[in-house]
Amino acid sequence: MTVVREAGTPPTSLPRPVNGAARPGRGGRRGPVGSGVWPYVLIAPAILGMLYLLAYPLVRTVLISLQDFQLRQLIQGDARFVGLRNYETLLTDAHFWQVVRRTFLFMAVNVALIMLLATLVALVIERLGRVGRTAVLSALVLSWAMPVIAATTVFQWLFHSEFGIVNWVLQQLGFTSFDRYPWFAHGPAAFTILVVLIVWQSVPFAAITLYSALVTVPTELYESARIDGASARRIFRAITFPMIRPIFMLVFSLEVIWTFKAFVQIWVMTNGGPGDATTILPVYAVQTALSSQRYDLGSAASMVTVLMLAGVLVFYFRQMFRQEGEAL
Repeated sequence: MTVVREAGTPPTSLPRPVNGAARPGRGGRRGPVGSGVWPYVLIAPAILGMLYLLAYPLVRTVLISLQDFQLRQLIQGDARFVGLRNYETLLTDAHFWQVVRRTFLFMAVNVALIMLLATLVALVIERLGRVGRTAVLSALVLSWAMPVIAATTVFQWLFHSEFGIVNWVLQQLGFTSFDRYPWFAHGPAAFTILVVLIVWQSVPFAAITLYSALVTVPTELYESARIDGASARRIFRAITFPMIRPIFMLVFSLEVIWTFKAFVQIWVMTNGGPGDATTILPVYAVQTALSSQRYDLGSAASMVTVLMLAGVLVFYFRQMFRQEGEAL
C-alpha cells in the first residue's frame, strides 16, 4: 500500500523503541541492564570477606564455648564437647554476676554523660557563628581522630602519681592531700578516670552527628514557636527533639554498643584493676581465657556478653517502636 502525504509535509519518523523493547533488525529481546549473575559476582568478594571476618570468629567462639578447651586442648587439638557445662559454671559464679552489674553501671553512666554532653555541644555549635563553629568542629574532629591507645596513654600521664599534671594542679589550688596521690590504686578513682576517658573519646562523634541532624530542622518552626511565646526548653521538647529523634536514637544505640564492649582503654590503663574495680564483661572474658587459660569459659563469657547486649538493644527498640506507634 502506498502512503500519500501532502507536499511540504515532512515525513513522519518511526517511533523510537522504549528501553528494554526489541529493536528492529536485532536478533531476540534484550533483558534489562545488569541482569544475570554479574552483580552477584561483583559483591561476592565483599560478602566473603565479611563472612570470614565476622561470621567465622562468631561460629568458632560458639564451638569453643561448648567444648572442654584449655591449654592442653589448644596445643594437642583433642577438645571434646561438653554441651552447656561451661555456661552452667559461668552463670552459677557469684563473681560473674558482680562483673555483670558493674558492666551495666559502667554502660549507663557513660551513655548518659555522652548523650547529655553531645546534645549540649551540638546545640551550642548550632548557635555559633561561622568562625566559632569551624573552630569547635575542628577541635572535635581532631580529638575524635586521636588513636585510642594514644589517648589512653595521655590520660595515664595526666593522672600519674608523681609526675602527673592533675596532682600538680590540685596541689597548686591548695589540695595538699593529692601530693603523689595514686589514682589507679583506688577503685572509684580508676573507675572515674575511665569514664572521663571514654566520654571524652565518644562525645565528638555523637555531637557532630547530632549537629548534622539539627541543621535539618526547618527554621520556620522555630520562628513560629518564638512568635507564640514558647520558651527555649519548650521549643526543644516540642520541635527540636521530635525532629532529631531518629538520629538521636541511632547515636544512643551505637553508644550503648561501644561502651558495653569497651576493652582497650580498660586493658591498657588498669587491666581491670585495682582488684576487680574496673573489670567489665569483655575484660573478664579475656582475663578468664588468658590468665586462667580457660578458653572455654572465656568464650562462654563472650557469648553471654553478645546475648546480653542483643537483649538490651531488642528491649530498647521495642520500647521505642511502641512509643512511636502510640504517638501516631
